[in-house]
Amino acid sequence: MSILLSSLGLGLVLALLAVGIFISFRVLRFADVTVDGSFALGGAAAAATIAAGGDPWLATAVGLLAGAAAGAVTGALHVLLRIDGLLSGIIVMTALYSVNLRVMGRSNIPLVDQPTVVRLPQRILERLAGGEQAEWFGRSVSMSDAAVFVVGLFVVSVAAVLLRLFLATNLGGAMRATGDNPTMMQSLGVPTGAVLTLGLALANALAGAAGAMFAQAVGFADAQMGVGILVTGLASVIIGENLVGRSSLGVSLTAVVLGSVIFRLLVAIALRVGLDPNDLKLITAVFVAAALALPRLLGRKGVGRA
Repeated sequence: MSILLSSLGLGLVLALLAVGIFISFRVLRFADVTVDGSFALGGAAAAATIAAGGDPWLATAVGLLAGAAAGAVTGALHVLLRIDGLLSGIIVMTALYSVNLRVMGRSNIPLVDQPTVVRLPQRILERLAGGEQAEWFGRSVSMSDAAVFVVGLFVVSVAAVLLRLFLATNLGGAMRATGDNPTMMQSLGVPTGAVLTLGLALANALAGAAGAMFAQAVGFADAQMGVGILVTGLASVIIGENLVGRSSLGVSLTAVVLGSVIFRLLVAIALRVGLDPNDLKLITAVFVAAALALPRLLGRKGVGRA
């Protein structure tokens, strides 16, 4: 039960990352790999802020803004310097590794004894349960895992609603239309470069916020924590779309969140049956390949390419 709840909580936290990848890959049609660096940057910025005595929610906001800045740099390289979009992301992602080390001052910052966004909900749940563990449906459940689940559900719900409202505005509509047909939007006088940069900043802001919350949930920030995280986010998007579909924007956002949770459950099951944790990235790659290939092998249509 504790493993299930832990997977659900981390899946909800990483859903922020998946939604950010959805914006760049699906809405903007931009292959942005910056998230590998902006996710770690968000975690590094949040951990450094908390270690310096900052409020955990303020630290999360700092991580969000740091991720937004990284996305804006990628957009500027592509729009202003005419560098290929994929290469722009690779350049920023590579540079962010050194930036993250500079931000933290070392390769790792532990947060075990520091206040985090899950610490207060955890204490409340422990008081209600009468201890650090509780019996739910005959199984022992950690209140720390329950707190991550509660905070993750709250943050993702708020973020999804706000994003849905934003994409329904004129600016959000221009962003979606720019991804669909940038040539037409340019002919209508829309500054597609600025819109694209804004979209990348928004996508990486969510990735940075996910990194900030993930670091607080697991109790540390590490310069390597973003390695391969793009594939994790893509897996969430692909799995969610294949299971739920993307008939509308609201459905797509719901699918991405569910895909993130399901993916974490699949990983937990794979580790539970005895697979080596060192093979986690391999497991992730296999899940992504399967999610992409199975619908085609089964003859299903309408599955977009990531």
